[in-house]
Amino acid sequence: MDILSPTNLAFMMQGFWTTILISAASIVLSVILGTVLAMVKSYCTGRLKWLSALATAYIELFRCTPNLLWILIIRFTVQGDATLISILAFTVFTSAVMAEIVRGGLNAVPKGQFEAAHSQGFGFFATMRLVVLPQAFKMIVPALFSQCTTVIKDTSFLKAIDVHEFMRNSSVVMGSARGIEQILVLYGFILLTYFILNFAISLAVRSYQKRAVAV
Repeated sequence: MDILSPTNLAFMMQGFWTTILISAASIVLSVILGTVLAMVKSYCTGRLKWLSALATAYIELFRCTPNLLWILIIRFTVQGDATLISILAFTVFTSAVMAEIVRGGLNAVPKGQFEAAHSQGFGFFATMRLVVLPQAFKMIVPALFSQCTTVIKDTSFLKAIDVHEFMRNSSVVMGSARGIEQILVLYGFILLTYFILNFAISLAVRSYQKRAVAV
């Protein structure tokens, strides 16, 4: 039996596209939520300081605990579609990491940018949307994409809750392997698939950095 038969490949690629879907949705939602958390932590002062403390507690809780733990907790406490639950689990965890990345970018924007925007009559949200966030995100692109590759690789944890992603489907195919040669071939295929995807992201980041330096 050919371990990489068209049927087996189709089954594994079905899981691969589920991996892409979960990763992409989680990353987009995490960037949005992480940006909100970063802004709350950085700029909520005075009577709203309790919001900053709440955001800090959320960030530290998820950054200091394993992703797999939250995947298991959410899987067995939330009912619904396995893919949506997986996206939720990755979003609540990854948003804490994204928040610290975005906060680093916000802190790197010179304070004079705020003053210049205010002198032009911009309010806080207009300043953030038109002046500060674009500059912050430009500086944190490499870190954001690095976290993207981490999310893609960590989707393999979903095998533990039987989500039909790439690693889980590949493990099902592994059950039909005969001999060490077929096992090694399959592991090589899994390795190559993850490598090509994440290396492509790495190349995209390098290309962006070169263009940014040229500008």
